[in-house]
Amino acid sequence: MSVLLTLLAALIATGACAYHRTSLRTWAIATALATVVVGVLAGAPVTTVILLIIVAVIAVPLLMPAFRRRQISAPLLKIFAKVTPKLSDTEQTALEAGTVGFEGELFSGKPDWHELLKQPKPELSVEEQAFLDGPVEQLCSMIDDWQITHELGDLPPEVWEFIKKNKFFGMIIPKQYGGLQFSALAHSAVLQKLATMSATVASTVAVPNSLGPAELLLHYGSDEQKNFYLPRLAVGEEIPCFALTGPYAGSDATSLTDYGVVCKQMVDGVETLGIRLTFDKRYITLAPVATVVGLAFRMYDPDHLLGDKEDLGITLALLPRSTPGLEIGRRHYPLNIPFQNGPVHGKDVFAPLTTLIGGPHMAGHGWRMLVECLSVGRAISLPSNATGGVRMAVAATGAYARMRKQFGLAVARFEGVEEALARIGGLTYATAALSRATAAAVDRGEKPAVPSAIAKYHATEWGRVVAGDSMDVHGGKGVQLGPKNYAGRAWQGVPIAITVEGANIMTRSLMIFGQGAIRCHPYVLKEMQSLSIADYGDRLKAFDRALFGHIGFGISNAVRAFTLGITGSAIGDAAGDAYTRRYYRKLNRYSAALALCADVFMGVLGGKLKFKEKLSARLGDVLSYLYIASAMLKRYEDTGRPEADRPLLAWAFHECVWRMQMALDGAIRNFPVKPVGWLLRVLVFPFGRREVPPSDRLGRRVAAIITAPGEARDRLTEWAYLTPSANNTVGRMNALLPDVIAAEPVERKFLKAQKTGQFTSHEYNDQLLEAVKAGVIADGEAALLKRVREGTFEFISVDDFDPKELRAAVVRSESAPKGLADAA
Repeated sequence: MSVLLTLLAALIATGACAYHRTSLRTWAIATALATVVVGVLAGAPVTTVILLIIVAVIAVPLLMPAFRRRQISAPLLKIFAKVTPKLSDTEQTALEAGTVGFEGELFSGKPDWHELLKQPKPELSVEEQAFLDGPVEQLCSMIDDWQITHELGDLPPEVWEFIKKNKFFGMIIPKQYGGLQFSALAHSAVLQKLATMSATVASTVAVPNSLGPAELLLHYGSDEQKNFYLPRLAVGEEIPCFALTGPYAGSDATSLTDYGVVCKQMVDGVETLGIRLTFDKRYITLAPVATVVGLAFRMYDPDHLLGDKEDLGITLALLPRSTPGLEIGRRHYPLNIPFQNGPVHGKDVFAPLTTLIGGPHMAGHGWRMLVECLSVGRAISLPSNATGGVRMAVAATGAYARMRKQFGLAVARFEGVEEALARIGGLTYATAALSRATAAAVDRGEKPAVPSAIAKYHATEWGRVVAGDSMDVHGGKGVQLGPKNYAGRAWQGVPIAITVEGANIMTRSLMIFGQGAIRCHPYVLKEMQSLSIADYGDRLKAFDRALFGHIGFGISNAVRAFTLGITGSAIGDAAGDAYTRRYYRKLNRYSAALALCADVFMGVLGGKLKFKEKLSARLGDVLSYLYIASAMLKRYEDTGRPEADRPLLAWAFHECVWRMQMALDGAIRNFPVKPVGWLLRVLVFPFGRREVPPSDRLGRRVAAIITAPGEARDRLTEWAYLTPSANNTVGRMNALLPDVIAAEPVERKFLKAQKTGQFTSHEYNDQLLEAVKAGVIADGEAALLKRVREGTFEFISVDDFDPKELRAAVVRSESAPKGLADAA
């Protein structure tokens, strides 16, 4: 027993030091003291001496830096250099392009929650709020989405003019160039509000303010280019597009087959140095109406007119539409969401070197320019549009489910519908928090490469889930297209957001963990960068520091993951109030588990992990849900910890944690080196998988929130266009919702009398008169029932058409196969 007590004392001291990440010196002293004290008291001198020798054997060499570097680090450096795959220039550029924010804390295994909570609350300025309440509100009132998607296949001229006149294309352009110079939060809010009315309008506004000429010019353009283009872009005098994707290079922009060759050509009688461009691009938003085309291509200088280098690399240029040989093709038609989109072609198109963004000295820097700007654009555009869509789904589906009756009950009362409503409410809470967090990161000056990938993937995927649930609740109402249908086009357009700006499969399986594991890890990138240090002594010192920091980091995370696992995340420092403290502790556990698994996976599989995309995707899911849960907790704090929001926070949080658990379980279960997987399972899940999805009871509370007016519902539908105007069916539905709820107890009295045969008439209005006459209901109650019934009938009605109205205005003939042309 004395031997066991002494061993236990040494283990506890070691574990406590690892848990709290003390220095090696502190560990040696603490473990030695605990061993001596307990060993003497327990009467185990031999065990005490043996343990002290073990501590000394470990600590003494490691506490001698010169010896440690020479005898341990130097051999390991040679091995590391051989097994570590060399980063390509494009990979190196991608890693260096972004910044690391709070996601780095989540990858540390020991997040500093105070760092998150001290970040300033994201808020709109007075000017930004006025724009949202003024021009954005007015633009929403002008939108007829059926006209846009079915009748015109485009925005009407007055909408185009309003967008240009009110500088919607200039939200990111500084005021000195005539733009609005809005924050990323305001940019996001505008897109969210527009998206609640029309995905086509939102996309049209998003692109010039996302990855495109304005963003690139602001960061890299010459003064001459900025002074010429930015004022024109701000007021819509110039319409921009950016041509990146081609038939042979989609997500892999480094494989561009489009090229430009440096050459000289006579222009207006003057020999001009320029580039002869050949390119084939597709899916280019705004291309059909663009007046200036941003172009990504690979630049070559075979005659060395610019220098010794022949392959200059990816380069970006800005071409006026009037450039001879530049051909903008016919329009694409993306799933009945007819934002302007089409191909761009050119063969042997000559452009002066002055068309290069930033000038000739920026030749070859296009990849860096793209990845730096893409992270900012991806953080705002698609997450905001998706958030607008799910906010509108809350407003529309919550109201409709309360109005639509089946078997004498509102369909919101049915548990199957309630389950869908809970997902809509909970995922909207999470999505809104996520989009706000990434916008706030941009406003803090970050270039959030990893969070932007998380936001793009999860916001659009959850947009798909919410759109599907909304369609299910609406039933036949949702599938009959027409002016009365506010849900159908949203469902049709969901795959567009999932596909563009990096397809979601690629984003999840390659980008989130692929970038996060290196960018966010406190030591991996330092170890890799040490290999590029020219001086061997400096290289060895840098590698030694990173290596032993990494070893201590790994041991700490193993102890933390196991300790928090066996205690059910019930211990440790945590932020928040009495309600949320348990949530922060839960995230502490999964942060440590992610850091541990990431280290083990990278250490055992090395460069092969890059090709184990399913494993990478699952670890990326854990990082994603940690980030999303953090964003939700920050939102809860920023809004003053409202008690009314707790069911929404709880549902979304438990959903995230359950998904984290399942992602970790899947990664460990499929780890190819089984003994390592078994050990990880013991450390990460010492008592098995204990997390569960949100309960039915919690889901019922969430469904109740989104089907009745209230402060929590108002926060969920913030920035949605809910003005009850003629063009806004959902706004009118929400205006009627209080009457619908007030009418429910009256309706129960009326139906009871109806079922007992108290009425002689079969007409509803006549029955109301009989009910008043019989004293079943009062005059005012009868008026309320009549008003609600008439209002509800409008919202449950669907459209029908004369067959001629559904025929296409233009029928294919010459371009169609003969059989189809004849049939047409």
